[in-house]
Amino acid sequence: MTERPLHLVTGVAAGFSSVSRLVADALLASGEAVRVMVHHDDGRADALRDRGAQVVVGDLTDPAAVTTALRGANRAFFNMAVSADYLEAAAVVTALATEHGELDVLVNMSQMTVSEMTSTSTEESNHQRWHWLAEQMMNWSPVPTVHVRPTVFLDNPLFTLLSRQSISERGELVLPFGDGRTSPVATTDVARVVATILKDPTGHIGNVYELTGPQVLDVNGLAEQYAAALGRPVTAVDMSLDDFRTAITSLGISVHITDHIVTVAKLHRANRYDRLTADVETVTGQPAESVEHYITEHPDLFG
Repeated sequence: MTERPLHLVTGVAAGFSSVSRLVADALLASGEAVRVMVHHDDGRADALRDRGAQVVVGDLTDPAAVTTALRGANRAFFNMAVSADYLEAAAVVTALATEHGELDVLVNMSQMTVSEMTSTSTEESNHQRWHWLAEQMMNWSPVPTVHVRPTVFLDNPLFTLLSRQSISERGELVLPFGDGRTSPVATTDVARVVATILKDPTGHIGNVYELTGPQVLDVNGLAEQYAAALGRPVTAVDMSLDDFRTAITSLGISVHITDHIVTVAKLHRANRYDRLTADVETVTGQPAESVEHYITEHPDLFG
């Protein structure tokens, strides 16, 4: 009897919007052997243990912890939240995966902006720049890699947390996109793509998958989708980048994360997110979820 491959999933966090958590859930539901790497040994780790996952506690910048996580693993998903430590973590994982030499595939979570970046472009955030550099490192290595580049997530605070009050109280979708168009993708769709590749990497090695939703929409089109899902009028309202930065800063998050989120807004205004692909359906056989369907499935976000 052939032994099941062991899948390592990093970046597992709480909530339905965690891509890594959804990937781990999908693999476990399919009867796959799963090891997760977590930063804290808490209730989230216990829940995964209860479902049969192995748990390694450690930091992705710690070579000893990453070595432990890789030992015996055949397939891996590298994912990490927006962090000032991201590039170091990517370098550690790539170097140790090269030494490990036993991975059938390393699926790397990147982002759509990388496809329009060059070695000298400066319009992007530091975090976007690090994703570009991480891809270069992995491509230089002998590790069999697949890059997954989602566009902005539907679960992003832009579409949920920061819009919740204005939609609930005034029926206004306030976004700093100007005339820019976008095709946000659901986290569940990204997780489906990653899990599909991990379960059978055949034919995927060396590929880049750029993941979008099923439609490209301006802010008025987004507002129409919200209105249809919520069953009440929703109108689009533009927000200046200065006001947006003030709103993000008030959340008390780090300068690194603030600058990244504001840059995402700035690039939307420059129409850098006007992209549409069918890669979700190409990989999984199912089309990507629409904005309307996502909001319909999560009405509690806008109650």
